[in-house]
Amino acid sequence: MTNYLQLSNITKTYGHFTALDDVSLSVDKGEFVTFLGPSGSGKTTTLMIIAGFEKASGGSVEIGGQSISQLAPHERNIGIVFQNYALFPHKTAVENVYFPLQMRGVSRSQGLRRAEDMLSLVGLKGFGHRHPKELSGGQQQRVALARALVFEPSLLLLDEPLGALDKNLREQMQIEIKRIQRSLGVTTIFVTHDQSEAMSMSDRIVVFEKGGIEQAAAPLDIYHRPQTSFVAAFIGESNLIPATIASAVAGTAESPTLGAFDYASTDVLADGQKVTLLIRPEHIKLSRNPIDGRKNVRMVVETIVNYGDNALVIGRAGDIPMRVRVLGADVVIIKEGEECCISWMPDAVFVITR
Repeated sequence: MTNYLQLSNITKTYGHFTALDDVSLSVDKGEFVTFLGPSGSGKTTTLMIIAGFEKASGGSVEIGGQSISQLAPHERNIGIVFQNYALFPHKTAVENVYFPLQMRGVSRSQGLRRAEDMLSLVGLKGFGHRHPKELSGGQQQRVALARALVFEPSLLLLDEPLGALDKNLREQMQIEIKRIQRSLGVTTIFVTHDQSEAMSMSDRIVVFEKGGIEQAAAPLDIYHRPQTSFVAAFIGESNLIPATIASAVAGTAESPTLGAFDYASTDVLADGQKVTLLIRPEHIKLSRNPIDGRKNVRMVVETIVNYGDNALVIGRAGDIPMRVRVLGADVVIIKEGEECCISWMPDAVFVITR
């Protein structure tokens, strides 16, 4: 893997509003990187600056060691797929895919052959003669993807391309996009606010918030080892408990409400340091009575949300809201309004210092 896309100190301002503040990021060749964050966090603005549709107020963008900051969008050799697909309604699928080749001077006979080959790669062999209105949403999305890839772009940008699809089709297209990306080895930036998409598709996730990058790491690192309280709260469900390090040597922390905690984090910490303790809901066990060898806390159950195979139990331990994920069959031991015991092991506690 080699550094391929380089963003260096990117800023973007609109009058007095700062949309991006000193964003720097390196992406390896062939890597699938997802920009994830809430609305207004800067992820789409960063994508548009890479594409050339927005001009950065400061900083530079390089691909393969060459600056593209001054190039027009059509000069950057970047493939783009938007949420609305932007297909030409009067052109057939194969003509839509051929269009970028036509703009690059590729002969019609050669270009249509390449377009048909690309339609086959995205699972649309035999659909080339159809117009967009004759295709389903998922099929239109595949045509848009084929059009973005047919000219062998230096970089593929995907701006929430699955947002208009239903849940089952979204999951199917997540698998398909990742399969196609791996088969072609194209460096890809994917923008979404959907955590499950980011977790299932990415080699690396870049979490944006308030115009900056909170953390960039592999999906499991983002989930199990978030570097900030924002990332911990934004990615998945979380229990965040304010605490103070009691003994860094012994690995103990003290919560004003829940008392002493053992933790297993290996970060360098100091006695008396203010921290946030993260415990994921699936690492907590719910029971009627305390369990030996575990940290036990009493919780009053407020709401139980059943999902069939599992349930989310929402309650309160003192003044701290808690969430516990249990198997569907186990939730029968407790009812809303009742008190129960929740418990966990030290290795379920992750210490966040920011």
